[in-house]
Amino acid sequence: MTDFIRKRVVVTGVGAITPIGKTPPEYWSGLMEGRNGIDYISLFDATSHDCRIAGEVKDFDPHEYMERKEAKRMDRFSQFGVAGAKQALADAGLVINDLNAEQVGVIIGSGVGGIKVMEDQQTVYLNRGPDRCSPFMIPMMIANMAAGLTAIHTGARGPNSCSVTACAAGSNAIGDAFRLIQNGYAQAMICGGCEAAVTPLSLAGFAACKALSCRNDDPARASRPFDRDRNGFVMGEGAGILILEELQHALSRKARIYAEIVGYGMTCDAYHITSPVPGGEGAARAIQLALKDGGITPDMVNYINAHGTSTQANDSTETAAMKKALGEHAYKVAISSTKSMTGHLLGGSGGIEAVATVLAIANDKIPPTINLEKPDPECDLDYVPNTSRNLNVEVALSNSFGFGGHNVTLAFKKYR
Repeated sequence: MTDFIRKRVVVTGVGAITPIGKTPPEYWSGLMEGRNGIDYISLFDATSHDCRIAGEVKDFDPHEYMERKEAKRMDRFSQFGVAGAKQALADAGLVINDLNAEQVGVIIGSGVGGIKVMEDQQTVYLNRGPDRCSPFMIPMMIANMAAGLTAIHTGARGPNSCSVTACAAGSNAIGDAFRLIQNGYAQAMICGGCEAAVTPLSLAGFAACKALSCRNDDPARASRPFDRDRNGFVMGEGAGILILEELQHALSRKARIYAEIVGYGMTCDAYHITSPVPGGEGAARAIQLALKDGGITPDMVNYINAHGTSTQANDSTETAAMKKALGEHAYKVAISSTKSMTGHLLGGSGGIEAVATVLAIANDKIPPTINLEKPDPECDLDYVPNTSRNLNVEVALSNSFGFGGHNVTLAFKKYR
């Protein structure tokens, strides 16, 4: 009996709807410029809230990607997901038709789903009664609908799922899609994460658990990962989508290859509903598992796109985890938190950060961590402060950690 040979999987397309750019080129140029995407909330009147700032996707027009009737029946998070998927498919030059549809799947994660629709319909229910609630409320609200609608809009009839693992959801979606292709269950996957949770109730809830920065007098400098003066994360919204393909499938159609995905590590802290385990043991194991899965030794890692939320607990714990996983080499790795520019997209963060990671490999450039002015003594690694950097990136990791103790690390390599 021969040993099972896992298939190689590559990234051939990217899509990005973010607070610093609504297309992958705009997003990448924003990262390289250190562009700030945080401002006062305009989606609703936030004057009564303790936190009044967020990373919004300004001037997003869903009708560039779908008909008006279709857009009206989608929550904003699904609009982002479908738009990002269509961008990624176009970027990959991948056409889905009757010949390949059953071999192309979708996994798009979301931490919150259609909370805006839920809030709006609760108001309708209270003011006008149950009979006036929309028949589209449930299909607009449920978190799996971005994946389902993406399949409907693209014709992808292969494996379809949705990860709902809080802020790790987008990375879990990419890792699970990687496994499906690696083990022969699909030839290509549309995968990533999306979120549109900048809403009154969501903002109030995160503020109530003391997770948000309330630096309302200076929005541009509110998200400051690894900085001594950080005081919470800033919410963001958008979508990040990758097209993963089995290597021979990509080569057969002469697809451009951004990078190869080689490792997926997933663990749980089993410790606390919101706080990471002290010392970062769970996160360190996720990093180590991704390295082992990809046949990577710590000294091979050039770049890490950190979870880097700008909260007191996360940044010091993640620093400890990277040291635990990489040893002394941790001090030689370029690390950045792109949340300093985009804010925290919750379930969508792993998606846009995976896009940033593969573009760093493809372009040999490292995005900066902006607003890093007074490094926390407990955060003493190289966080590429304030200015992007040229660097040959052979191996890069992307970390995502979520409420509930979910830890995910994805490992990418330059395709050879």
